Amino acid sequence: MFKTIEDDVLRKTVPEPLKHEFAQHDFERLKPFCLLVYIASICIWLVFDLIVSFPGGQGFSGLSILFLAVLTINTIALAFTRDARYFQWINLIFVLVIALGTRLLIEGLPMDLHTSWLILAASSILYSASVLPLKHWSFVTTMVITWVLLNPFYFTHLTLLEVRSALVIFYSTFLTFLTLYTFLKLRRAKLYNFIMAKLLLDQAYLDTLTEIPNRRAFITSAGKKLNQLPKVHDHYLAMIDIDNFKKVNDVYGHDIGDEVLKRVAQNIKGVMAEFDYARLGGEEFGIYMAGVRHDDVEQLATLLCRRVREEPTQHPVTISIGLARVEDGETLNQALIKADQALYVSKHAGKDRFTFHGS
Repeated sequence: MFKTIEDDVLRKTVPEPLKHEFAQHDFERLKPFCLLVYIASICIWLVFDLIVSFPGGQGFSGLSILFLAVLTINTIALAFTRDARYFQWINLIFVLVIALGTRLLIEGLPMDLHTSWLILAASSILYSASVLPLKHWSFVTTMVITWVLLNPFYFTHLTLLEVRSALVIFYSTFLTFLTLYTFLKLRRAKLYNFIMAKLLLDQAYLDTLTEIPNRRAFITSAGKKLNQLPKVHDHYLAMIDIDNFKKVNDVYGHDIGDEVLKRVAQNIKGVMAEFDYARLGGEEFGIYMAGVRHDDVEQLATLLCRRVREEPTQHPVTISIGLARVEDGETLNQALIKADQALYVSKHAGKDRFTFHGS
């Protein structure tokens, strides 16, 4: 089954919104690693600069301090960045500055060492970039910046007619395609792993018929809010049942019953969009309203009953609602029992209404 689902996912074109969601998720997950790469890069560059400046006899110049300051500011900017789109530009600035700074440092070395050190520096930058959460255009731009600034044929003794030049060209080409291939494959693998995880989570926590959260998702989310959110206002739990739903299935068939379930679910989603809602099973739905007042709950319940009742359709239905205030120290299951008891009262008082527990 897993292989079948995986093959089906791999055959589909990934929509752009999902790509953007993945890019943001990948950046948030790898942001600490990005910071580590930046800090390590600055430290290596600084050590290299100190070696060239003092044992090399060049002296630590103001230009070195400027480069160090720009790289540090860039890293601090990354620490405060929340959007993956901004990271693409931050990284390009970082690559531009560190590649230019490295080029200037290498210029201070003996000419015979330029080629090998330029290749080593380019390899390090490209390898680091290949594992960062970059988009395709950003990675390609990184490669262009790297080879423009660290080109082993600029200001060196290397000429295109030498045998050593052919080796450098071959290695540079191999390195470019290897890092590009690694980046593309790694990003594709992470993208489809993200899609598979999202698909499996949706199947575990989403009701496939109504396309709203299921009981498992509701218990998880509502339980978390019950334990963590401060009770500035009251918390209420609602249990909803479609009136005479069995009759709808018996008279019109289960296809119509499914349409009714989906329609009621969309009504709940429309009215209760800012709260946690779910299909608990069968024709029962649940809503957890955190930080609301009694009057607000009453208005929302009235609106929901009216919207379901007045929905223009060939198969109209009504709903009954049971409401319970979640008391301090009360568990979610205890509140569910109270809401179910209030729902029972609504059912036996004529349906198409709501009832507060203990009223």
